[in-house]
Amino acid sequence: MKLFLQKYVLLMLLLSFCCLEAKSQTVSGNDSLKVMTLNDIYIYPPPAFKNAAEEAKYWKLIRDVKKTLPYAKLIYNILIETYEYIMTMPTEKEREAHLKRMEKELYNEYFPVLKKMTLSQGKLLIKLINRECNQSSYDVLKAFLGPFRAGFWNVFAGVFGASLKTTWEPEGKDATIERIVELVEMGVL
Repeated sequence: MKLFLQKYVLLMLLLSFCCLEAKSQTVSGNDSLKVMTLNDIYIYPPPAFKNAAEEAKYWKLIRDVKKTLPYAKLIYNILIETYEYIMTMPTEKEREAHLKRMEKELYNEYFPVLKKMTLSQGKLLIKLINRECNQSSYDVLKAFLGPFRAGFWNVFAGVFGASLKTTWEPEGKDATIERIVELVEMGVL
């Protein structure tokens, strides 16, 4: 029991040092106060599988999340940067020219990568974009390209059985994906 307690305390100390971000803040004059921020830690029970096929499907989902999550985060960052930049432009004409240039550059850079994704990875990317941006892929496209072109891309996705209007449901049907995303973000998977 004593050995178990020592290991537990050691584990907690290691976790606190790994997840610890310490800062000093000046309170008044020469006094300072140490402020520590701990990152969230999620602990899940190991998944239970009914058969080998279900386990294989789970590991495939992990592989797909690891492949598509960086692109969803990248899309979010590009959207934020683009939005902030076009807000600094004085005329609508300059904004449209910049958006066309960005669209062309992004298409040339990322189309070959996205083309190599499987259909399930593409559908997962649509969901993860919704998770990261808090709006559907269709709404993102509509904001930057207009409703007609967003509709075209949604119809194009529909040909392959996908929809850009897919929503993210972390408490419902996407709970397993949310769990995997959180574990990947923590570096556990």
